Parts: sequence; structure tokens; C-alpha cells
Amino acid sequence: MEKDPFKEYLKESEPDKARKGYAWSTAIGLQAVDGLKPSEYLIQTALQNIEGKITLKEAQNLIDTYYEERPMRVSEGNRTEEADKVSSRIVEILSETAFSFSPNEYISIHRKLFQGIYTHAGKLREYNITKKEWVLDEESVIYGSALNLRATLEYDFSQEKGFSYKNLSMDEVIQHLAVFISRLWQIHVFCEGNTRTTAVFFIKYLRTLGFHVTNDIFAENAWYFRNALVRANYTNLQKNIYETTEYLEAFLRNLLLNEKNELKNRYLHISRQFENRKVDIQGEKVDIGERKVDIQGEKVDIGHILSQKGSGLSPKTQIYVQRLFARFGFDDVFGRREVMTEIGLKKSGSSKLLSNLVRAGILKPVSGYGKGKYKFNDKGLERN
Repeated sequence: MEKDPFKEYLKESEPDKARKGYAWSTAIGLQAVDGLKPSEYLIQTALQNIEGKITLKEAQNLIDTYYEERPMRVSEGNRTEEADKVSSRIVEILSETAFSFSPNEYISIHRKLFQGIYTHAGKLREYNITKKEWVLDEESVIYGSALNLRATLEYDFSQEKGFSYKNLSMDEVIQHLAVFISRLWQIHVFCEGNTRTTAVFFIKYLRTLGFHVTNDIFAENAWYFRNALVRANYTNLQKNIYETTEYLEAFLRNLLLNEKNELKNRYLHISRQFENRKVDIQGEKVDIGERKVDIQGEKVDIGHILSQKGSGLSPKTQIYVQRLFARFGFDDVFGRREVMTEIGLKKSGSSKLLSNLVRAGILKPVSGYGKGKYKFNDKGLERN
């Protein structure tokens, strides 16, 4: 993974720098839940703010000016401007002490984050939605009905406001928080930006409960957080899959108790091939679930591929190849997004890895599945 330029500030002896470093790290990390990545200009501007060279307001003005001076809008699908502006606004909200536990506060946060970016900023959606989820094999969570969004939102807030945490163990507290935040997210009151809004609101709420969230868990695991919310709201009885907050609880235990639970997106996937069976590849445990792949040679000797075609690859890249093959084998098609999820690389790193593996003849591009899709190249390789 790319180095987090703000990570060093989390250990900073100066409280103000540490606070700002946490806010920027979290704000930028949260953009990953919608596949967004802020610009290098935003990162350099943020560093100036952390160092005290400019105020947050000056940083926001610089970002606004940066895009005003570029009459050519960013290309379709490249939402860097959104990522930059929303990041700076998250920092602003996290830097404020004011907070009200209410539906209006929740809606207000969405408005502040997306004003001028979405026409529906701060407005409840007026239509029903579905969203295909990788973690659900392209199925969707059942989100709140557009006809009852306000009533459902107010009900959830009233239930939480009347709840007493008195005499609860920390395990019970975390379990309850997981249920509350997963239900709030499931309503999905906005057309877009629900996860980022929910995360910011949740951090603010946790502070009112006495938790001082100042680590990098959100920054490094934003995509896991979203997938955990998805799994907390999905049941499919035919497939023997039930909604569960266990993944969200693991995230919260790391966030609030500084535990070191392993947060891997592949563990959340509903497919049986992701369940707990593991193989050891050069000392690294790789989940393969029920997939019938024997790295030693039942279907193919992955070492044979590497000896034939991968001699010029670094040891780390060879491990990546082994992990990808354990996941996809010869038959499955995958692209950059799947590589990001499986290995943990950022967009640029995943694209570079795919290009290198195609160049080495280990992968081959395939058509008919959309742009940028690949399979392992079995041409001329031995299969049992």
C-alpha cells in the first residue's frame, strides 16, 4: 500500500499537529468508500495546514481556487475535485466541537460535505435504490423505502437517544454501537454519500460517549467499514447467509480499544470460496475456502508458471501472483478493483501490477466483460 503521508503526525508530540493529522488522514481515507482518491495538490495543501503554515480556511480557499482556475472539468469518472473538496470539509467538521444528536444534524453533515457537488446535498432521496455489491456477489442490500425515510430516521434516533449504556460491559457497548450504526446506514437516506456522512456523524457521536477516536483505523480500513455495514444488513436464507455485526464489531474493537483484529475484505465475501480454509504460500496464509485449487499441483503448479514466465518479477510480486491465482485460478475474470480488494494495493499500484503481469505473459486481457478485465494465461502451461 502507498505510504500514508499523515501517519507520522498521529504520533506527533504536539497535540495540534496530531489532531490535524488524524483529521486529514481520516478524511482522505474515507474517500475510498466511493473509489475516490484526492489529488497530490490536496495532500500538499493538507500538510501545510498540519504544519501550521496555513489555516484550514486558507487551505479550503486554495483548493477552491485550484479548481476555479481549471475551466476544463475533470474527465467523466474522475471525481478528484469531489474527493479534494469533501476531504477538506470532513476535516472542518471533525475539527468542530459542536454536535447535536439528531436527524437534522445528520442531514446537515451531508449538506456541508456535498454542497455544490451534488444537487441533492442535504436532501432525502425520493426514489428507491439498489446497489450491486462485490461482497454480496453483485446482489444488493434492501435499503429503506423512499416513502418512509424521515419516519424511519427519526425512529432510529429516538431509540438510540432513549437507550441507556449504564452497567453495560464494553463488549455489550460495542455490539450495541454496531447495531445502531448499521441500521442508520441501511436507511440510506441520501442518493449518494451515505457512508461518508455516516462515518463522520458516527465519529462525532462517539466523542459524546467519551471515546477519543484519534487513530488511523478509518483511514486505512474505510472500504472494510463499508463492507462490514453491508454484511450487517444482508440475509439470504436460500444461501444460508444471515446478517451479522461480527465484522463491524471487529472494526470497532480496533477503533475504540486499539485491538489488532485482522480486517481483510475477502473475509466478508459471502461466497463459500472465501470461508476459513487457508493454504500457506511461502509463509503467507491465503484464504481459498472451498475452491479446488492445490498450489502444489492438483490443478496447476503455480511455481511452474513463475519459473516459466515470472523470473523477472520481484519476490513480492510473485507472492501477489500466488495470492491472485489462489483466488481466481485459470477460469475467473478479474480487474483492477478485484486486485485492490484482494491484495490491498491502491488504484495506481493495481494498474501497474496488472500491466507487468500481462507483459510477462502471466495474465491475458479478455473481452466481453467490460474494459480492463484479465485471466491467468494457461496457454502452453501444464494443467493436470
